[in-house]
Amino acid sequence: MATGPGHRPLHRIASDRLTAEISEDGAELRRLTDAAGRDWLWDGDPAFWAGRAPVLFPIVGTLNGDHLRWQGRDYHLPRHGFARRRRFAPVECDGDGLILRLEDDADTRAAWPFAFTLDMIFTVRAATLTMTGRVTNRGDGPMPTSFGFHPALRWPLPGETGKAGHAIRFDRPEPAPVRRLDAAGLLDPRPRPTPVDGDTLALDDALFAEDALIFDALDSRRLVYRGPGGSQVAVDFQDMKQLGLWMKPGAGYLCIEPWQGYSDPAGFDGPLDEKPGMVIVPPGGQRLFAMAITV
Repeated sequence: MATGPGHRPLHRIASDRLTAEISEDGAELRRLTDAAGRDWLWDGDPAFWAGRAPVLFPIVGTLNGDHLRWQGRDYHLPRHGFARRRRFAPVECDGDGLILRLEDDADTRAAWPFAFTLDMIFTVRAATLTMTGRVTNRGDGPMPTSFGFHPALRWPLPGETGKAGHAIRFDRPEPAPVRRLDAAGLLDPRPRPTPVDGDTLALDDALFAEDALIFDALDSRRLVYRGPGGSQVAVDFQDMKQLGLWMKPGAGYLCIEPWQGYSDPAGFDGPLDEKPGMVIVPPGGQRLFAMAITV
């Protein structure tokens, strides 16, 4: 175990082709380096965005007024939930695998009134990092939840000379409209024409002038992010139904974000279990959310 900036405990797992470093703070992936020592993950430059790969739990995006309603009570829960700001406890680390755990306490229950365990499971095999969120409902009633990944990959990719010419190729054509967020961070009701041409999205900073691209009717469960010189990253997300793509124009990253759930639609004011995109974990049950990055 190493120590990162601000004395964050970092855990290192590796194969002969790939090394991942993960912080206990937020169970956040901090570095992803290949055998040549090239880091494929954004460096967290705070001039643009200090994040690298936050975990989004128990919501993805923004609630209307940052509040949720459950069983007649209102709770305050900020954008993307609380997991990314909490310290996870190490459970297991065996060289190529790591489990970090977050459990409910008085602070989490004041914002989201459920008894839970969230295990973040990281494994490295050959050139692939797999990240899995295992959510367990330890309460005696149903637990509505969302979950999202938010890794920022470098743009340009390692080995490329500039940002021009990068693209995403989905594993299926994606003709459905995309969605945008309004000024309050809620899902704008107006669908927008997709910028995807068949199965390919040509990347340009201008795509993100209105914040994230949100695919809420996605057919693909795999994509390849590639540069004109041949560098590429494959991203698999079989368990996730939505996808966000985001960057700040001018920055050197692209966030490829598999989601289960998304921001409240503008005007939504219903109870948590009626929020679009939520899944219900039964008492004593578990739900797995996974993505894999192959360099």
